Amino acid sequence: MIIAVRRARAICAVLLGFVMFTGFIAVPAHADVLPIITGNERFHPVYARNGMVASQEALASEIGVSILKQGGNAVDAAVATGFALAVTLPRAGNLGGGGFMLVHLAGTGETIAIDYRETAPAAATRDMYLGPDGKADPDLSRNSGLGTGVPGTVAGLALAHEKYGSGTFTLAELIAPAIRLAEQGIRVSDDLAMSLGSARERIGKYEATNAIFYGGRGEAPRTGDILVQRDLANTLRVIARDGLTGFYSGAIAEQIASSVRAAGGVMTADDLAAYAPKLREPVRGSYRGHEVVSMSPPSSGGIHIIQILKMLEGFDIADAGYGSARHFHLLAEAMRRAYADRATYLGDPDHVAVPVKALLDEAYLASRASGIDPERATPSAQVNAGTLPKQESEQTTHFSVVDRFGNAVSNTYTLNFSYGLGLVAEGTGVLLNNELDDFAAAPGVPNAYGLIGGEANAPAAGKRPLSSMSPTFVFRDGKLELVTGTPGGSRIISMVTQVIIDMVDFNMNPAEAVAAPRMHHQWLPDVLRIEQGVSPDTASLLEAMGHDVKTSYASGSVQSIMITPEGLLAGASDPRRPGAGVAGY
Repeated sequence: MIIAVRRARAICAVLLGFVMFTGFIAVPAHADVLPIITGNERFHPVYARNGMVASQEALASEIGVSILKQGGNAVDAAVATGFALAVTLPRAGNLGGGGFMLVHLAGTGETIAIDYRETAPAAATRDMYLGPDGKADPDLSRNSGLGTGVPGTVAGLALAHEKYGSGTFTLAELIAPAIRLAEQGIRVSDDLAMSLGSARERIGKYEATNAIFYGGRGEAPRTGDILVQRDLANTLRVIARDGLTGFYSGAIAEQIASSVRAAGGVMTADDLAAYAPKLREPVRGSYRGHEVVSMSPPSSGGIHIIQILKMLEGFDIADAGYGSARHFHLLAEAMRRAYADRATYLGDPDHVAVPVKALLDEAYLASRASGIDPERATPSAQVNAGTLPKQESEQTTHFSVVDRFGNAVSNTYTLNFSYGLGLVAEGTGVLLNNELDDFAAAPGVPNAYGLIGGEANAPAAGKRPLSSMSPTFVFRDGKLELVTGTPGGSRIISMVTQVIIDMVDFNMNPAEAVAAPRMHHQWLPDVLRIEQGVSPDTASLLEAMGHDVKTSYASGSVQSIMITPEGLLAGASDPRRPGAGVAGY
């Protein structure tokens, strides 16, 4: 087994390596295939021939690979990894949240999108997040039970196993490693100790949360301590024994619903019993001869990744040079227009008509791109959603899986904030989400990530809030080339887009693309955010072009696996997050 774990010192080394570095590598014309790895690269991925898992937590990656080694397929490994992350990465891995999964089946060439996003309870209303003055009150959606959606993770993972698993493992067998970790305890890493320490004031106020993570005394665990989660182990054992009914009905459902109501929410056990994941058709587009397949609504991610790429296809990004002001300027201008469309047109397709075909229409996107001035920023006040033709938190987490048969999984799931609402449902060990903050409380009112929404994303009973989560595949001539995705709230779309561009236009291998400094623009606020490591000269030139440039903290945790033409797997975990790991064999 091959394990690569990045620690905090590795992050520093990577960032220091990029300071004042404006050209990444010499590049040929746009790559017809993703990069050929020669061994002379500046950063190197982890290699394997038979199977690979890249996740934000190394132990969970190892568990996924152990399933592959025992004859499981990519879906089996993904399900085991997903349940394990609920134990080992409690701030984002979860049973009490939701997400999206893409599954690629090598035998048929089919790609399936599984939507297990949280839903609003039946008692949800359009004005549930407005205060007495009629104005949006963010405290209601972020810090009370009103922000908690009906969890979808357990149903989504179970559906994936039932329909697309290998049949080699029962669901109980895939959950067993997570039960063992929760019951016997995990050793607290530097990363877990730091995150629990920083979250203590916000989440430690809940008695059940305090008891599990702070020993009932409000004291954060130290690195090397053993964290035991017995209630979570018991909940996992019930799911292993009884399947979905063990979580969505009976005692566990009652405990979840009553804990949400005690925190000011309106969820009932009937809401949990009514939850169902959905199979959806993924969105598809092309970029310089590569097919991009990503998540469809209620994720906005896939549509806008493809929009940004298509708007940029008419510009010679490679000629601009990686990290140049022109490179980042063109990215920002395309992003600005895509995020403006997001605010107007995107929502839950089961509740509003999302004009997917029109938003991806090539003539429409060419028209949007024609408004980009290659030398000057367009103020966001002058950019609105386009006239269509007639036709997630930083504390989300992502993992990518490829098996020896060529099947693949790209999965992103979340609690929204770090540790979600922070509330553990009494007696269950399940941390609950505050995902309904992703609704537009009122038209034009930003959510916690500054994203603007309209009526298409208004709260409603049973509705799924709009998301930015973007599990993504890239193909060439029908062959899978790349599995990728990341957490990062509103930045998910821009990060996944940049990984694709870095590999296609700048010929970077996945490790280089994952480590490269990033930028982000989301229309409103009208700010171009760049990471530390981008050249100060580039920043100055961007400001001269009219951009309001702000240096931002490191963001995201991209988990990528590239499949070379020879079938070699090359994986990379983001160095920005200590403890992330790629495992392969």
